[in-house]
Amino acid sequence: MTARRHAAEDLAAEHSAVLGGLLREREELLATLDRVAALNGTARLIRESIGTHSGFVAELTGPEQAVIRWMSGTRTDALQDLAVPIGQGIGGRVLALGKPVRVNDYVNSPSITHQFDAQVRGEGLAAMIAVPIVSGTETVAIAYAAMRERRDFGDDAVQSLEDIATEAGRALKLASVAEADRETALSSERLRMQSALHDSVGALLFSIGVQVRNLHEDISDNPALESRLRRLEGDVSAASRALRESLLALSESSPERALPVELAEHCRSFQARCGVPARFVQLAPVPRLDAERTGLLVAAVREGLLNVEKHAEALSVVVSLLPSDDGVQVVVADDGTGHRSGDEEPEPGTGMGLRALAERAARLGGRVSLVRDEDDGCTLRAWVPEPCRRR
Repeated sequence: MTARRHAAEDLAAEHSAVLGGLLREREELLATLDRVAALNGTARLIRESIGTHSGFVAELTGPEQAVIRWMSGTRTDALQDLAVPIGQGIGGRVLALGKPVRVNDYVNSPSITHQFDAQVRGEGLAAMIAVPIVSGTETVAIAYAAMRERRDFGDDAVQSLEDIATEAGRALKLASVAEADRETALSSERLRMQSALHDSVGALLFSIGVQVRNLHEDISDNPALESRLRRLEGDVSAASRALRESLLALSESSPERALPVELAEHCRSFQARCGVPARFVQLAPVPRLDAERTGLLVAAVREGLLNVEKHAEALSVVVSLLPSDDGVQVVVADDGTGHRSGDEEPEPGTGMGLRALAERAARLGGRVSLVRDEDDGCTLRAWVPEPCRRR
């Protein structure tokens, strides 16, 4: 009996180990389906795999500029949200050449420009490698590995960083596919709802309409009931028109119609990634927007959640969507007490991402603001006018 019990315990332990491995693989796979998680994980993997003091990743915000957003092993915020134009510094040189660049002493290297020497000194870095992260055929980010002393990085180190960048590119490709799948899922859900409404509500209204017409024939000599039936018939007709409009709306697959669903999805993704409760609230129906305005509001929410993730020790986040001043507004409010860009009160231009959002909103006649609340939380607001009411 003892031997049998030990065998059963060994089998249970083996199954438990296999299950644990599967769960870890599941979490890693889910992480690759989220763009932010993939890039943040890449920064950490660089430092751990290559053995450098720090690793960081800059994401392209345009064809000729990247912004350093994800860092691992850094001691300060000197490089956080640093904009790197093409040709400038080691990252800008990677953008210009499309291939790896390495220096053994950043501030004294003759092969790069030196606009960012102050930030590099502030972080205490010396030797550095940077390589492009490519998704498909396009460079979408830059991976950096850095040491705090002079060092001649060999080809093996460069190859290791390129291997990590290749995996990051694949992860970003998966994230893009997953995002497209979510849009497809939204379209599929609309079709399902359309079919369900047509089959259930549509059939019910048709049945009621037939019964009303039959009653008309039976009570033609009762004016009171005739009047009530007329009202009922009018109500059925109005409901039928509303149903047709709903079916038409559901058949449209333009991305702006999915704005509340997409914002709710970003909240769920943030909560799963950070463990911080994030709630989406739509305070009232909002007017229909075009794709450009919708994209700006989604980008604002993503930037606001990213800001909370990077800088705030938040216990909760609320994302609100509401009509406001002949337009639409999104609000990202947190109750964090974390450090944000020193002790100064944040403004729209303090972070490159926020500055780009503010400029983008201004071109549409909108506005973006970021303020610190009295309780030390932060609130980001982005507002755009309706397309025909640009200010």
